[in-house]
Amino acid sequence: MIEEQNRLIENEERRAYWSRWGPYLSERQWGTVREDYSPHGTAWHYFPHDHARSRAYRWGEDGLCGISDNHQRLCFALAVWNGRDPILKERLFGLGNPEGNHGEDVKEYYFYLDSTPTHSYMKCLYKYPQAAFPYRRLVEENARRGRPQPEYELLDTGVFDGDRYFDITVEYAKGGVDDLLIRVTAVNRGPEVAELHLLPTLWFRNTWSWDVGAARPQLQATASAPGQAVIAARHQTLGARWLHAEGAPELLFTENETNFPRLFRVAARSTYVKDSINERVVAGKEDAVNPARVGTKAAAWYRASVPAGGRVALRLRLTDADPARAGAAFGLDFEEIVSRRIREADDFYDLVIPRTLSADGRLVMRQALAGMLWSRQFYHYDVKRWLAGDPTQPPPPPERRRGRNHEWTHLYNEDVISMPDKWEYPWYAAWDLAFHMIPMALVDPEFAKAQLVLFLREWYLHPNGQIPAYEWGFGDVNPPVHAWAAWRVYKIDRRIRGVADREFLERVFHKLLLNFTWWVNRKDPDGRNVFQGGFLGLDNIGVFDRSAPLPTGGYIEQSDGTSWMGMYCLNMLAMALELAQDDRAYEDVASKFFEHFVYIAHATHHLGGDGMGLWDEEDGFFYDMLNLPDGSRCPMKVRSLVGLIPLFAVETFDTEQADRLPGFKRRAQWFIDNNPELREHIAFKDKPGGGRRVMLSIVTTEQLPKVLRLMLDEEEFLSPHGVRSLSRYHKDHPYVIPVAGHEYGVGYEPAESTTGLFGGNSNWRGPVWFPVNFLIVESLQKYHHFFGDDLKIACPTGSGRLMSLWNVAAEISRRLNRLFLVGPDCCLPVFGGTEKFQRDPHWRDMPLFYEYFHGDNGAGLGASHQTGWTGVVAKLLSQSGE
Repeated sequence: MIEEQNRLIENEERRAYWSRWGPYLSERQWGTVREDYSPHGTAWHYFPHDHARSRAYRWGEDGLCGISDNHQRLCFALAVWNGRDPILKERLFGLGNPEGNHGEDVKEYYFYLDSTPTHSYMKCLYKYPQAAFPYRRLVEENARRGRPQPEYELLDTGVFDGDRYFDITVEYAKGGVDDLLIRVTAVNRGPEVAELHLLPTLWFRNTWSWDVGAARPQLQATASAPGQAVIAARHQTLGARWLHAEGAPELLFTENETNFPRLFRVAARSTYVKDSINERVVAGKEDAVNPARVGTKAAAWYRASVPAGGRVALRLRLTDADPARAGAAFGLDFEEIVSRRIREADDFYDLVIPRTLSADGRLVMRQALAGMLWSRQFYHYDVKRWLAGDPTQPPPPPERRRGRNHEWTHLYNEDVISMPDKWEYPWYAAWDLAFHMIPMALVDPEFAKAQLVLFLREWYLHPNGQIPAYEWGFGDVNPPVHAWAAWRVYKIDRRIRGVADREFLERVFHKLLLNFTWWVNRKDPDGRNVFQGGFLGLDNIGVFDRSAPLPTGGYIEQSDGTSWMGMYCLNMLAMALELAQDDRAYEDVASKFFEHFVYIAHATHHLGGDGMGLWDEEDGFFYDMLNLPDGSRCPMKVRSLVGLIPLFAVETFDTEQADRLPGFKRRAQWFIDNNPELREHIAFKDKPGGGRRVMLSIVTTEQLPKVLRLMLDEEEFLSPHGVRSLSRYHKDHPYVIPVAGHEYGVGYEPAESTTGLFGGNSNWRGPVWFPVNFLIVESLQKYHHFFGDDLKIACPTGSGRLMSLWNVAAEISRRLNRLFLVGPDCCLPVFGGTEKFQRDPHWRDMPLFYEYFHGDNGAGLGASHQTGWTGVVAKLLSQSGE
């Protein structure tokens, strides 16, 4: 067994806590709901980027290429200054949602290059311009541009012209659970000598300003061996740590306290404040930092003039070993440990990544997994305390008591959680996280299982059974994919380990029963097995804002809401059948989900018993149904993912499995015999060699080829890089509904959103999205498991190339994978027309895993580090190749 696997086992068995330290700092804490104490929830205005350097955070910390312990008591990150910037670069810069022409957007270039699941080795890269960072220009130009225009990016400003920038690499290697070796290497890519200040920074999260009499930890300069400087850190629960900084850097000390005079024009509460190191380095104020060399924030100040093509390297070590009794911090073992951890990381990924992949494919899969692992973040939010305010602070405005998240006072989060994007979305999103756990299970199945269990615990799950969505509105409704993720992770874990974790499956199953009941009670109010749900994570996909009252009045019977619930039923059925193999009590529950699914499937085709359904036979597609106040109904004929999501509600099993469960078999047969009108969603097929296979699906065997014909048409859904979220048909044929003198419509938009729905920072009207494409691939594989090679379909439509559904799934997978792979033109589709990324050897081998992708050319769009659900490309590469 290789060393990283040993560490994972030691972690799991609690023999050594290798995960105590990791990349748990956020990339952005400002502009979040947690830090917002405004009357009306204006988080972006209440705590903007300009406050971040001067204002103590209440709930978490952010930093550049940083780490912290798992409770974020002690933090370490890098700060840099090029001698020209107006402020010290301590965190990534980007635009808040009101500032960007497509919502919030980070305006920096940084890359997660490597990480093991225990974070025994990590590596990231930050590209730092040598010119003054164009903060104002980025804000003003993006404000000038409208939604139809492209975003103004950092490369567009010209600050990287002539390669006048530094490549700054930060590496972490663990010598032990509490022994972190740190290497910082800066390379001058420019043509002339350039000034660079590097300030590795250590600080405590401010936990003392919010309670009367709270203990304050301390950092202090301490005696050190020649050739290094040492900062001692002492914390009431973390204990003692020492940061060794090689060489002779100047140590700067201050407090992690708010600069009240700068921000609020009131008297200072502390002589030394959060931005004092900035004042010392950038403004040259020697008295800005504490001459006693004590505080709660400290930095080691290295100054260098780096020649053209030259480099500067720093070494640091954060350890729990007392310098008075420990060996040399930078002895011969330092480089040997780092080199060994790199080799061990290579050994680990040699086991995870298929050898059949090319070097290009292996790089993409490894960096996708690295991004997943770097996107773990400490997330702290006590809603009850947040609403009430802190004893030492002014009381929050009374409007907050009935404002955002006021119905979630039970929620207490203080955990390391997988984030969608640690800058653009530095807060969890429940349905994103479900997809995160699929690739995560390839490298760290215990973490994947623990995350899925966590969101079902009493301090997350609402007492009514709802899973919290995200901090901007915990009560919003996301697609119910938690059960799907749990079932998939269970099977991935069983394949990797050779042992089925029934305890995990049983734990999540019981809590999911509560969530399923919430869905039935809240989203099917009429008891007709047709579900609503609002926007369901698909933001602007509909004609109307599906989370707001309709301008027409009435309500929408949602094809996707109903289909998600059909899928949920089948996921629960699969789990119940698995658990029933050991405990016959689950047979009754399996019967319940079997019957409930069939009722839902039938309802999609027979709304209210009047013969109308969500299926349109003429078009061969599923549509939402608009129910008007006068009792009339109108199908909204938008060809979108809403009509493809019924494909996800499919499950197959062999009759032999039912034979082992006589109670379930008997009840299922009675149900089928006594409800002949429901049989169209239950299909049987003889297997070669005997036995029968059963398929449960919303899409009937007659409807399936018709839906696939549209989905696989390159003039409709099928793009060169996956399945579009809206049919290209609507480019020339937008769908429009006139209402009271206004027209509401949907047209094909392959790039960024031109509407402001849900912040306007994502677009489901044409681009390719990985999560739903992943489910399309999986569903096609299930259909193939039933039909085998007896069903073949033209792929693409009209091509004459007949494929089995397994091969269609593989074709879609490979189209998705090729977004990140060098094509025949020596370019990566994900980088679009950005020449620097396409041609420069220092940029091109670091693909970014964007939130979504242009529906025609595949260029990356939205959040640039959404490794979360786009990270499922690692799973697609592992199962379908290139």
